[in-house]
Amino acid sequence: MVELLVALVTGALVGVLFSLFKLPLPAPPVLSGIVGIFGIYLGGVGYQWIIERFSS
Repeated sequence: MVELLVALVTGALVGVLFSLFKLPLPAPPVLSGIVGIFGIYLGGVGYQWIIERFSS
């Protein structure tokens, strides 16, 4: 839970800094960004699952 809070606060601070300096936010469009992050997570979990099941 602490990791989630730290990630949220850090992300908010980065968003404020980028807005303060009038820079584009370093994030993809909302829905495609969320789907991309979910895909990366699934790929990592899937890789670990395959390694555990099929390696000797």
